[in-house]
Amino acid sequence: MDLQIALILGQDGVVNGAVYGLIALALVLVFSVTRVIFIPQGEFVAFGALSMAMMQAGKVPATLWLLIALAVATLVVEAWRHQRGQPVEWAATAVWTLALPALAAALVLLVKPQSLLLQSVATLALIVPLGPLLYRLAYRPLAHATVLILLIVSVALHGVLVGLGLLFFGAEGYRTPAFSEARFDLGGIPVTGQSLVVVAMAGVLVVAMFVFFERSIIGKALRATAMNRVGARLMGIPTELSGDLSFALAGLIGAVSGLLIAPLTTVYYDTGFLIGLKGFVAAIVGGLGSYPLALAGAVMVGQLEAFSSFWASAFKEVLVFTLIIPVLWWRSLNSRHVEDEE
Repeated sequence: MDLQIALILGQDGVVNGAVYGLIALALVLVFSVTRVIFIPQGEFVAFGALSMAMMQAGKVPATLWLLIALAVATLVVEAWRHQRGQPVEWAATAVWTLALPALAAALVLLVKPQSLLLQSVATLALIVPLGPLLYRLAYRPLAHATVLILLIVSVALHGVLVGLGLLFFGAEGYRTPAFSEARFDLGGIPVTGQSLVVVAMAGVLVVAMFVFFERSIIGKALRATAMNRVGARLMGIPTELSGDLSFALAGLIGAVSGLLIAPLTTVYYDTGFLIGLKGFVAAIVGGLGSYPLALAGAVMVGQLEAFSSFWASAFKEVLVFTLIIPVLWWRSLNSRHVEDEE
C-alpha cells in the first residue's frame, strides 16, 4: 500500500459511495413517508440496467410487460375499491396506470430508441411507474400494519422480483456503453469519465431532492407526512398520494443508479440485492431518518468496501455488513426506550 494505491482506492470508494448514497436516500424517503423498509429497492437498480441492455441489444425488455400487467392489476383493484364506496384518486391512478405505461410502450415499441439518451429516457419511463404500482398493490392495503408486517411483505416482494428478473433476463450478466469515454490522469491517478458522471449525477440528484423538499409545496407535504401522518391528513394532505410519490421517487433513483453502474460493472438479475443491502447499511447509519447522515454512511461504506478489497478481498462483504453492528449497538445505547402500553 502506497499513496497512489490509497488514492485509487479512495476514488473507487467515492464512486461506489455515490451510488450507495442514492440508494440510502431512497430507502430513508420511503421509510419516512410510509414506514416501509423497502428491500426491493435494489431490484429497481438491476431492472433499470438490464432493461437498458436489452434495448441496446435490439430486444423489447420484459419489464414493459411487467409494467403493463401491474397497471392492469392496479386498475382492477381501484375499480373494486370504487365499487365498495372507497375514495379513489382517479387522476393519479390514470397517470400511473395509463399515461406512463403508454409513454413507455410508445418509446420501446414505436420509437425503438437508438441513441443512448433516448434509451435512458425509455428506461426511466419503464421503471419509475413500477414504484407506485407496487405500493398500491402490496403496501397500501396494509398501510396501518406494523413495521414488521411491512418488512415481511418487502422480503416476499424481493423474492418475487428476483425470480422475475431471472425469468426476464436470464442468468448471464450485461454491461452497457459508458456515457463518457473520456479518461484523465490526475497526478498519476487514472480517472474515467464515467466515474465523474456517476459522482456528478449523484450530486445533482441530491441537490435536486434538497430543493424539492425545501422549496416545493409537494416536497413540504411529503416532509409533513413523514413527521406526522395523522396531522398531515388533518391538514388536508392526501397521505396515500404521498406514498405514491415517495415510491415513484424511489423508482427514479433506482433506475438512474442502474444506468450509472451498468457501464462500470457487469449487472446480473440479482446484483441489485447486494447494492440495496449496502445502501441499507448507509441508511441505518442515518437512523432511517437523516438524509445527511445517510450520505455520510454511504461514503463510509464505499471507502470500507474499497480498502477491504485490497487488504482482505475474500472478506470484503463481511466487513461492510459488519459495520451495521456497532452502529446499532451505539444507537441502542443512546435511544430512549419506551415501554409498550397494554
